[in-house]
Amino acid sequence: MSAPMVPALRKLPPAHALSSAPAGPSAPGTAAPPSRRRRRVLAGAAALGAAWSAGLSAPLRAQSAPPVPPGYPQSYAEIIARALREGAVNVHASTDADIAQPLVSAFEARYPGIRVRYRELNTVELNDGFLAEGARLAAGEPPGAETADVLWSTAMDLQIKLVNDGHALRYASPERAGLPAWAAWRDEAWGTTFEPAVIVYNRRHFAGMQTPRSRTGLARLLQENTPRWRQRVVTYDVEKSGVGYLLAQQDARMGDEFWYLAQALGRCGVQLSASTANMIERIASGEFVMGYNLLGSYALSLMERGAEIDVIAPRDYTLVMSRVAFIARRAAHPNAARLWLDFLLSRAGQTVLGQSASQLYTIRTDTDSVHTAAALAERLGYALKPISVGPGLLAAQDTLRKRAFFARWRDATRG
Repeated sequence: MSAPMVPALRKLPPAHALSSAPAGPSAPGTAAPPSRRRRRVLAGAAALGAAWSAGLSAPLRAQSAPPVPPGYPQSYAEIIARALREGAVNVHASTDADIAQPLVSAFEARYPGIRVRYRELNTVELNDGFLAEGARLAAGEPPGAETADVLWSTAMDLQIKLVNDGHALRYASPERAGLPAWAAWRDEAWGTTFEPAVIVYNRRHFAGMQTPRSRTGLARLLQENTPRWRQRVVTYDVEKSGVGYLLAQQDARMGDEFWYLAQALGRCGVQLSASTANMIERIASGEFVMGYNLLGSYALSLMERGAEIDVIAPRDYTLVMSRVAFIARRAAHPNAARLWLDFLLSRAGQTVLGQSASQLYTIRTDTDSVHTAAALAERLGYALKPISVGPGLLAAQDTLRKRAFFARWRDATRG
């Protein structure tokens, strides 16, 4: 559906207001300014779930327990039974609560009696908070009411490091066959979306101009327009955004063109942010001329709602990241976590993701959605380079390498 253009994405009410069941305690930082990702708790969305997934859930209400999904082993009934006894699952994620709400609703409608307590944090907070929780559990403290059962984050490298360090529960999901081979690692880390990193620009500022089609072309354009675009170009703050660091580090691995571009960004007085939505909203309003390496799902969704922005998938290569999920090894609700992960990876769950507010492109190609990896490749071209879920991401988290990267980035973007 299309809507008249607005200067910024319209925010839904706070996540806890969308639920019919009582929510858990609010996460700290709810009153943070718009430029900072808000941390929210989203819980008990059973009423909305019934409305969202009436077709799926109506037959289930008359039964004592939800049936085993088609194609799953009959032994899955025991996982469902145990999950119902657990009664809840705590999902800590970097995905906006507004976007996750339909997924939460559909899950709770499919599995009545299991409440999803959804907590939204930025990628660095998510990682650091999980490590702090783990330290408390290792010291003998009992799990708290909000201890994470599932982590779901855009910072692929941070997630893989946690998995490699032994924080994930190994689980052979029945949905693995529906995923591309690069999207799963050791039955512990799971890619869930297909999201390109693109150049986003405001069409009004580019009237009569030729748009760049590569990183070298972008660097040249920035140099030609430095005086009038000064402080009007934006990208991720790689020291505060896990996904920003992931994409920049992957860029640097591809060649020296990235550092040439970083210097051009610095001379332009590049502005830095940790929030994808905030950057794209400000490009749509005209405050910023363009943004580099932004997640395209947000921009493509806003374009469909009438915003005067467009995206460029660089022809040299276009990185594609995937939100990685894993079940915590010390999960207090491990069976409910298994149900959540399977639903997130399932055709039904992926279809809901593809219909979300930001229309996340799904990693599966068999969903009832136009927002699939195959559709995205056809729309943007075939220079897409998915970042594999696996050990290749570990090098980016080496402490000395990361420190050296930040130092070089600061020097390049100083201007």
